[in-house]
Amino acid sequence: MNPTALGFGDLDHFLDLPRLSGLALSPDGTRLITAVSGLGPKRTNFVSSLWQVSADPEGAPARRLTWGAQSESGAAFRPDGSLLFVSARPDPDDDEDERPASLWLLPAEGGEARPFATRPGGISGAGVAADSGTVVLSSPTMPSSSSTGEDERRHQARKDLKVSATLHDSAPFRFWDEYWGPEEDRLFAVDPDGLRDLTGSTGPALRTDPGFTLTPDGTTVIAVWNVIDPGAVLRPTLVAIDVATGARRTLLSDPKTEFSAPAVSADGTKLAYVAEQLSTPDEPVDKTLMVLHLETGVTHEAAPGWDRWPSSTPVWTPDGEALLVTADDQGHGPVFRIDLDGRTARRLTERGNFTDLVIARDGTALYALRSTIDSPPTPVRIDPQTGAVSVLKGPCEAPVLPGSLTEVQTTAEDGAVVRGWLVLPEGATAEKPAPLLVWFHGGPLNSWNGWHWRWNPWLAAARGYAVLLADPALSTGYGRDFVRRGWPGWGGAAYTDLMAITDVVVARADIDAGRTAALGASYGGYMANWVAGHTDRFRGIVSHAGLWDLTAFAQVTDAAFYFRQSMSPEEREKNSPARFATEIRTPMLVIHGEKDYRVPISEALALFTRLGELDPGESGSGAMPHRLLVFPDENHWVLKPQNSRLWYQTVFAFLAETVLGASWQAPELLR
Repeated sequence: MNPTALGFGDLDHFLDLPRLSGLALSPDGTRLITAVSGLGPKRTNFVSSLWQVSADPEGAPARRLTWGAQSESGAAFRPDGSLLFVSARPDPDDDEDERPASLWLLPAEGGEARPFATRPGGISGAGVAADSGTVVLSSPTMPSSSSTGEDERRHQARKDLKVSATLHDSAPFRFWDEYWGPEEDRLFAVDPDGLRDLTGSTGPALRTDPGFTLTPDGTTVIAVWNVIDPGAVLRPTLVAIDVATGARRTLLSDPKTEFSAPAVSADGTKLAYVAEQLSTPDEPVDKTLMVLHLETGVTHEAAPGWDRWPSSTPVWTPDGEALLVTADDQGHGPVFRIDLDGRTARRLTERGNFTDLVIARDGTALYALRSTIDSPPTPVRIDPQTGAVSVLKGPCEAPVLPGSLTEVQTTAEDGAVVRGWLVLPEGATAEKPAPLLVWFHGGPLNSWNGWHWRWNPWLAAARGYAVLLADPALSTGYGRDFVRRGWPGWGGAAYTDLMAITDVVVARADIDAGRTAALGASYGGYMANWVAGHTDRFRGIVSHAGLWDLTAFAQVTDAAFYFRQSMSPEEREKNSPARFATEIRTPMLVIHGEKDYRVPISEALALFTRLGELDPGESGSGAMPHRLLVFPDENHWVLKPQNSRLWYQTVFAFLAETVLGASWQAPELLR
């Protein structure tokens, strides 16, 4: 599995690049497990397998552990070194062709994996207590089912009759790309004689975040538990569930705070978590790393004055004296060490975006997946004290890139420093300047700081384009005041910041200022729509899953409650790109997935319909300079490999026409 010879100029080769996700560390600290996704036999889906990586940088090369035809993920070690994972692979002891995802066990000594736990609706995740080995799993269950047999009958009846309908009596009722119901996630304890229901019917409680953790002794589950407040507000709390009895008690709940990312200390006495103060039309959110002392109920901020937002579940050092957590910071996603004695934060690592932190039980080593703008995720070892990083022998090597990466920055009118990454294609010089693509990130609370598979700038570089990845106002990793600069007027400081840093880049001798385009998705799509109505400096604009009419959007998005609390009706009207439709002069490519419930497709349809009214194209033909690309089976993101390939083909065809002056040539599968 060596992709170094594969070129970014070929989309098929790009799809062949292996993709790593997740990390689990064996109890003895010698081996790591990661999931590696690759194209399935028909090249129409991604299939993941589990690989073993030595925790020693000088150790043995990575090797593949599982070979199932279905994806395998969610790896978790038991104290005896055996490995649990979730897979929909068929059970060798039954004759069912298709089965829901089950929990499988791979013995510590190796050999064949065997079924460990099954449920009629499948298994969505599992947790293991570090000391006792207690296993708790989550499973989608019909709300009125009181036994496994009854649940199986209800699932089978819907399957046999091909019924997919859902019935709702409360809001919210859908999330990202699926309607809620009729199944609800429940938690089950794995006992010697089978599975035991810990929660019963849960309603919306585990809908958005079925993640949970166990105390090391296995006596308690700590879970994010959603409650519905008046106004259809979905509010996450933290609860403790007794594994022996199923008794549940609320640990943390506040009408103005969302709680997430719980992590229990090794001695079971403290809980670290993230508290997010809700936004208002006047103030953005604020995220704080907190500690709860479970015996006394006392809480305190882990590092007062640390002006960064935790972006991962914190990891306790074994002695309980420090927390290790990631946070966006100046175009990177480093690891920070939070020393609880002095309640101070120290940046531990330098370059890169780190995810999936796990620590050795003796505290001598921290492990993570690290990516950068110019390298995909790979496993690394980190010294928890010094931050020294050693690259491990992962399942694949880094690909050879068709260009180089540099940082750029400018100073905004209010004195704020606005920075970004600039990808330059090979051969870009003053004599042969490169056309420029300005990419807007989503969020809007986000940052360009790691590798992207869906928006990969190196595919553009291979086609001769430079790509600017800028972090304007509202971007994370620069402090809350930097976010506040753009709040709540999404089209205000963020827009002027983007134009200012674009001015700096197009002034470079190796950039062709006359050939530029702008592209973005989600909030980036909103910004693309906003730019279209405010400047004609770009030759083409690509808007993917973009917000168009904020007033209409607030009524149909799956997270209407969040949008209502974040922006007043007056601000929604003021900041709607739809207000400036008559000012659009630039050809637009509008892209959307029909299963996108975060930004429903009605936004794209309204935009494209308005473009057609304003610029009907040549008389009689109806052909406009604008185009609409719809994916009926995709959501907020284009995830299926061949749809992704078609997405890139269409975008590059549109850019060739608008930026390079080539004749329009639609991808073969669209003509």
